[in-house]
Amino acid sequence: MSGAAIDIAVVGMSCRFPGVHTPEELWRLLIDGKSTVGTFPDRRAAGPEHPTHPDTATLKAGSFFGSVDGFDAEFFGLGAAEAAAMDPVQRLGLELAWEAVEDARIPAAALAGREIDVVVGAAPSGYELLRTLSGSDRDDHYAALGSSGALIANRISNLFDVRGLSVCADSGQSSSLVALALACDRIRGGAADLAIVGGVELVVDPETGLGLANLGALSPDGRCFTFDERASGFVRGEGGAFVVLKRLDLAVAEGDHIYAVVRGWGVGSAGASTRMPDPSPAAQAATVLSALRRGAVDFDSVDYVEAHGTGTRLGDPAEISGLREVFRETGRSRPLVIGSVKTNVGHLEPAAGIAGFVKAALCVDRGHLVAQLNFRSPNPAIPDFAKDFEVLTSARPWPGSPSRPRRAGVSAFGMGGTNAHVILEQVPELRSEGGDFGSKPGVLPWVLSARSEPALREQAARLRDLVAADASLSASDVGYSLVATRSLFDHRAVVLAEGREQALAGLGLVAEGADSASVVRGPAERPAGPVVFVFPGQGSQWQGMGRRLYAESAEFAHGIDECARALAPWVDWSLVDVVTGAESAASLDRVDVVQPALFAMMVSLARVWRSLGVVPDAVVGHSQGEIAAACVSGALSLEDAARVVALRSRELTELAGTGGMSSVSAPVDWVRDRVGRWPGRLCVAAVNGPASVVVSGDAEALDEFAATAAGAGVRVRRVNVDYASHSHHVERIRDRLLTAASGLSPGKSAVEFHSTVTAGLLDTRSLDGSYWYDNLRSTVRFGEVVEQLMRARGGVFVEVGPHPVLQVAMEEAADASAASPVVVGTLHKDDGSAGRVLASLAELHVRGVPVDWGTVFAGARPRRIGLPVYPFQRRRYWLTASDEDDSEVPGPSTAQWDSESAVLALVCAEAAKVLRTKDPELTDADLAARSADTFKDLGFESSMAVRLRNRLTAATGVRLSATAAFTYPTPRRLGRHIFSLLAPQAPDTSETARDTRSENRSDDELYALIDRGYV
Repeated sequence: MSGAAIDIAVVGMSCRFPGVHTPEELWRLLIDGKSTVGTFPDRRAAGPEHPTHPDTATLKAGSFFGSVDGFDAEFFGLGAAEAAAMDPVQRLGLELAWEAVEDARIPAAALAGREIDVVVGAAPSGYELLRTLSGSDRDDHYAALGSSGALIANRISNLFDVRGLSVCADSGQSSSLVALALACDRIRGGAADLAIVGGVELVVDPETGLGLANLGALSPDGRCFTFDERASGFVRGEGGAFVVLKRLDLAVAEGDHIYAVVRGWGVGSAGASTRMPDPSPAAQAATVLSALRRGAVDFDSVDYVEAHGTGTRLGDPAEISGLREVFRETGRSRPLVIGSVKTNVGHLEPAAGIAGFVKAALCVDRGHLVAQLNFRSPNPAIPDFAKDFEVLTSARPWPGSPSRPRRAGVSAFGMGGTNAHVILEQVPELRSEGGDFGSKPGVLPWVLSARSEPALREQAARLRDLVAADASLSASDVGYSLVATRSLFDHRAVVLAEGREQALAGLGLVAEGADSASVVRGPAERPAGPVVFVFPGQGSQWQGMGRRLYAESAEFAHGIDECARALAPWVDWSLVDVVTGAESAASLDRVDVVQPALFAMMVSLARVWRSLGVVPDAVVGHSQGEIAAACVSGALSLEDAARVVALRSRELTELAGTGGMSSVSAPVDWVRDRVGRWPGRLCVAAVNGPASVVVSGDAEALDEFAATAAGAGVRVRRVNVDYASHSHHVERIRDRLLTAASGLSPGKSAVEFHSTVTAGLLDTRSLDGSYWYDNLRSTVRFGEVVEQLMRARGGVFVEVGPHPVLQVAMEEAADASAASPVVVGTLHKDDGSAGRVLASLAELHVRGVPVDWGTVFAGARPRRIGLPVYPFQRRRYWLTASDEDDSEVPGPSTAQWDSESAVLALVCAEAAKVLRTKDPELTDADLAARSADTFKDLGFESSMAVRLRNRLTAATGVRLSATAAFTYPTPRRLGRHIFSLLAPQAPDTSETARDTRSENRSDDELYALIDRGYV
């Protein structure tokens, strides 16, 4: 079987070897002909020094990490106790799986709930020695989870919440390539369309290699001389690699970067064809032939084979013999280039196959073959080596012609006889039509996030270095990839820049923890709350307020054009000319122009916000802003709302020159007391906030009021209108207003409408003609509405207008109610660009409001490009030998525990001994004084609680459950329970009550599982 529909693409890769952290760094190691082989670091000694063994130097030669105790437990949502209990191969597997998915340019959330397989090749690292030395095997609930090899795959499946096959394969040294073949079978068979496959190997205790040394498999020279006359064995290596596999047709359709295509694979056993552990050339040949048949590939078209290549005296000749059998069976007529990554990074045993696979995939992808180290002349046990095989001593371009795809085979053979072979092929030429938005003017966002502030800063530094080193990267490709391929975490930053230099400078500021106008940063620490769109009344207008956005945003332009069509029957001027500030435009000084124009601006800006993923849960309008609020909420159609605002503003021209309005910076009670001095002439028009009030009425009375306020030190500013809305003046045009707003068909809205007329939540079906008269005549109770919303629900307040005129009032309301809502504007009179909207969007994003950044890049046709992997913030999690002296534990005896007080004293004494590992100054008396406190409050962790159980059992001889310290959560209650077992009494049902208070919920959950008989 073959063909695009059933071939399998390699869309993501990760790897880790000493000094090598990414596939790119591995490629540089291979091209430069370097090796990671050295000696085992002395500081990594697992336990007490063993007597010198004849093979000590051999065991300590290899490719070893400087340390393997670091892990970012917080990133993976694990507590310190569980992280320390985990075999480090589990930790390495989690990190590499995450990096492979990132390299595949898939956000983790996109995998959740899908039938995706996870198959891993791994083996124990020797961490169990430390588990025994530390005593954690006796008292750690997490020991079972930390030691099981199967849990490497299971933890990865849990990490991504994927529901497919989750299994750890162990076929010896072929494990990871067998895992890959199994995953390919599942994809080709239709059981899954995506798989995460890998292998990991760590050597916590070099002494675990004694068995290999006894077999003569390890090189006494400390190097691997694969196929060379000096071949004497291999050196062990640490590290691992993961790949993400996907059906090729889906990968092509979704525009994935494809390293190579898996065309065929084969897995077979040697059976009894040779004596274990001798390799079987015939069985190896059969596996290669099976892969060729499955991929419908002619062996003559395979240019390179990444051999198992251990450099052992028996293994190399056997492998060559097997390949020669394939030559004979297929009639191959030309020499085959072979090599082995083991000369670079050592033998990773269960992860060896996937390491070779990644090397071969890089070679196929980049069209280059690399040199094999440590090769001088062929092994004399392989006759006529040069007749059929070539080992490269220097890198060179891949041979062949453009008409023939590059093909490579990868072999991995297990000591027990399980063999695997995989065939890789160059991906078909795919042309991408990616655009370069970076060449166009305008601000673009680069969005970063991490689990912690230090990780965020390192993320920014890594991206800055990547962009600085590659001038070909476009701003749109980088920005789009950040939002389309990366997971979103709580610590966030957005860099807003118009060009490459600005972007690099912004990344530098994030890396340094600094701020600027072009960098928006903050933690999304809690749910943001409901989104409230706030629509201002008159006063936010300015000449040309929509000019730039009309040119830069198609969504805004469509909104203005629709509003223009809706207003056309009622106005004799051009809306587009007014909002773009055309020379021939009608004047904004006219109330019948400014109010419809502001309405159109607000409705169109709300449309922009929706296109960016910011959707209102509630709307609040100030005066005429309620018309826009009703339209945006869906209560009024655009046509009805446009008619109301146009005809109502036309009627207001009848009031021109008869009054005015003034803004007063004082509390409403103070204002009302003074306004009362001008009865029938002045009234409170609007209450915007705790110290923001608008007064409306007769012009002369307003002047007199201003003089009185000035004498009291109160600031008063005249509003630029010559009529008196929200006052008795409006009553003169009541009938005409009712006629203008007649015949409306308001509907019920799913978006909450909080009325500033009634100061409450309103059924939008009541937004008829009489409501719109009341809206213009009544006091605007904006501050009251906002304060109620903030106090009851917190929330996010977005002022939807061309300039923020209500933001200060909302901030004052937040201060008065001790709330901390998010408050942002939309445009500003000094900046009416799309960049200003993006800056506000960034403010929302960093505070946890869901937004859709993809819309920003939609018009540029950007590509998903590779980005730096997540910067894990590792801390030391490691098991160490226990300092506790178990000899202090009294032997079991019931005679000395003849009273409840004596047992309580024992419990307190033993609890103090356990706690002294954290607080050396703690005494038995301290515990006795707090015997009514819970063990949690005293500072116990799960392993400490089990250690206490073990000591008490040893001292008294009674059987206690592992969860005794939770079932009887205080020293006093535990002592009472133990005494009841020593001297049986009537059951005390109250003893089974649990104290559920806890700072470590995971421990509580684990205890609950055990107590219910989970294990």
